Amino acid sequence: MSNWTADDHRFMSRALQLARHGLYSTTPNPRVGCVLVKDGRVVGEGWHERAGADHAEVAAIKDAGPNAAGSTAYLTLEPCCHQGRTPPCSDALLAAGVTAVVYAIDDPNPKVAGSGAAALRDAGVTVRPGLMAAAAAELNLGFICRMQRGRPWVRLKLAATLDGRTALADGESRWITGKPARTDAHRWRARSCAVMTGIGTLLADDPLLDVRHIETPRQPLRVVVDNNLAIPTTAAMLQRGNGVLVATASTDEDRLEAVRATGAEVVQLNTARGRVALPRLFEALAAREINEVTVEAGQTLNGALLAAGLVDELVVYYNARIIGSSGRGMFVSPALASMDEAPGFAIHDVRMFGGDLRVVLRPAERPVGHV
Repeated sequence: MSNWTADDHRFMSRALQLARHGLYSTTPNPRVGCVLVKDGRVVGEGWHERAGADHAEVAAIKDAGPNAAGSTAYLTLEPCCHQGRTPPCSDALLAAGVTAVVYAIDDPNPKVAGSGAAALRDAGVTVRPGLMAAAAAELNLGFICRMQRGRPWVRLKLAATLDGRTALADGESRWITGKPARTDAHRWRARSCAVMTGIGTLLADDPLLDVRHIETPRQPLRVVVDNNLAIPTTAAMLQRGNGVLVATASTDEDRLEAVRATGAEVVQLNTARGRVALPRLFEALAAREINEVTVEAGQTLNGALLAAGLVDELVVYYNARIIGSSGRGMFVSPALASMDEAPGFAIHDVRMFGGDLRVVLRPAERPVGHV
């Protein structure tokens, strides 16, 4: 274990701050920041903005110019060592004359996975990994999840009353929470590669599922889970343009053709029970380089995802009102025989947005900072 100094933490904190600039734009690549330090002074900074653009290391080297020679690079992620959309960053660091590299986490990409650090060590560069690893992993939990588990990080966003009701008996839910909470919910959409809903929510609310309340350089893919392909061709999200994927178990060729004619993509992923195979859907999304999926759905899809073990995170906004037993709940699930069968979650973060309480939870068996 390296003995980290206060300066080490300060420079890595700055690298993490730079990496966060790519929160809404970097996907499908990881969010990475880099700080070059020489003689105790920052001489270059950079962050990865979008796929195909300079990686953080290259941006920092360009910022530093000749001062990059003899510097120490503080990186939130192990430098890549393979040719992708851009050349290897390990080569760029060596060519610039960087003599030491401190990084937070190993790159989970099998094409790197320690090879970048090894290449630098073999060239005589001092390499120290592991500084502020949990913070760096948190920033890239979707990328890590896709690389390690072959599917995106799945986040369920819910708005509920104090007694856990998400809508009135007739489905009315606008608005349970106030504007500050709804604006914050759009930040989750903006950082996600895809936003998913079920056909029940679409028929009831006709949502757009796009990012509107905050500035973002891109819009997420909108995904609808629709077993029987009941989505109307007049649905608002279909009228908004491309970027819609409908997952269905239907084999009705007329319906398939009608929905595709709107510009939406339709994928058939049926199970023996005539429902969309959810694990296969997330594997298909991972194949499209989707890192994070935010699900904004009703109790049926929420319950199916929970039962399938596909929920990595819950983001619940609680409003201090009570609807009562007539209201709709968060999850449809079979009756449990004992409390031991109930899925357990651990509280990860709690904060207020206006008059609403936001609680972020993750499966209790998964330690904080791990995916």
